[in-house]
Amino acid sequence: MELLTPGLGLIIWNLIGFLIVLFVLGKFAWKPILKSLKERETGIADALATADKVKAEMTQLKSENEALLAQAREERANILKEAKDAGDKMVNEAKEKAKAEYDRILADAQSTIEQQKNAAIVDVKNMIGKMVIEVTEKVIRKELANKQDHEQYIVKLAEDLTNTGGSVRN
Repeated sequence: MELLTPGLGLIIWNLIGFLIVLFVLGKFAWKPILKSLKERETGIADALATADKVKAEMTQLKSENEALLAQAREERANILKEAKDAGDKMVNEAKEKAKAEYDRILADAQSTIEQQKNAAIVDVKNMIGKMVIEVTEKVIRKELANKQDHEQYIVKLAEDLTNTGGSVRN
């Protein structure tokens, strides 16, 4: 049983050894250990504070980025609108120029048609004048005995004019 119950001297020497180890540890080891734990705790707290600060900055940067994106979208929309307006303006100007050119060409064509019409009328008048002169000349040359022969001859000349489309032949 002696193995199960230690002696009084062993207990005292163990107690003295424990107290010496406790004193040495308290004097030399506990302070540096506690100091390093305190430094670690402070470092962790600083790291958490820095992480919170970085998180706040990231949130702020994200909101600034979103604001910049919104501004860029607005500018893009304005640029697209201006480009569309400029394109519409160019199309309208081109249409107006084309219409003005069309009107000018139409006026020139109408003027040309009017000139050709007047020239054709003059030619027809000249032709009719020549025909009248020819008919008159032939009527005068022909000596007719009576009025009935005279009228028959005029009708015959008129028919010749319409059938031949121009000159009268005797």
